[in-house]
Amino acid sequence: MGLYRTAMEREKAKAVVVLHQGAAKRLIAKGVVALPQVKRALEEGMVVVTLGTTNAYVAEELTGRPVDKVSHCAGYIGRELAVVPAERRGKELVLVRGTPVELPPEEVLERLSAGDVVIKGGNVLDSAGNVGVFVASRNGGTVGRYVVPALARGAEIVIPISRAKSIHGSVLTLSRDLGIERLQAAMGYPIGLYPLQGTVVTETEAVELLYGVRARHLASCGVGPGEGAVTLLISGEEDAVSRAFAELKRLSEEEPPLVFDVDTG
Repeated sequence: MGLYRTAMEREKAKAVVVLHQGAAKRLIAKGVVALPQVKRALEEGMVVVTLGTTNAYVAEELTGRPVDKVSHCAGYIGRELAVVPAERRGKELVLVRGTPVELPPEEVLERLSAGDVVIKGGNVLDSAGNVGVFVASRNGGTVGRYVVPALARGAEIVIPISRAKSIHGSVLTLSRDLGIERLQAAMGYPIGLYPLQGTVVTETEAVELLYGVRARHLASCGVGPGEGAVTLLISGEEDAVSRAFAELKRLSEEEPPLVFDVDTG
C-alpha cells in the first residue's frame, strides 16, 4: 500500500481538458519539437517533416512560419479516402542544422544518416501503441521513400498522431488483411496499411513532455466544433496541473479544425 499511497499523494490535483482538432494538433506539434532527439537533430543533423495534416503544425513549430495546411497534406479521410492533387501539394520540409533547405528527395535520401529524424504521421493507433499508415500508392509513397532507408541507417522516426485515431483492432492484423489489390471496392482510393515503428507522440505524451503531469485519454470526438476532439484527464502536483490546464485552455484559441475544400478529381 505504501507505493500506491505515494503515487496517489503525487496526484493531488486533477483536471479535464477538451482539445478540438486544431488545439490537439498544435499540442502534438509542440511535443514533437520538445523531444531530445529532435532537438539534437536540429543542432547537429537533418530533420525531414513529411506531408500530413498534423505535420503541418510541426512544420510551423519548427520554422515559426505559417504553413498552408491543405498543401502540406497528401492523403486524408474526407467524405471518402482521398488525396490532395499533385498540383495542390506542397513539398516536405527539410531542415539541416535547423535551417530550411531546398533539397530534392534523392539528395535527402543520399544524406540521411544515423541521428537524423524523419517525422511521419499515421492514420490509426491501436491499443498496443502500434501505428498504421494508409498507403494508396503502389510503390509505397512516403513510407516507401523514407521509412525503410531511415530504419536501415539508424535514423530516428517520430510519429505525431492524435488519440482520436485510436482503434480497437490490431494494426498488425489489419495490415495483413488490407492491400490495394485485395479490395473489391472502396469509398475513394483503395489502400494498404503499413505498420509504422518509431517514437509515437500523441496528446498524452505531449502533455507529459511539456508540463510534467500525467495525462490519460478519456474520450474521443464530439459534435460541431468537437468533431475529432480529444478529451484528457490530467493529474499531478497542484501547481503543475494548474499551469498545464491554463496553457491547454489557451490552445483552444487555436484556429478551428481544418476544413478541406479540395477538388480530388
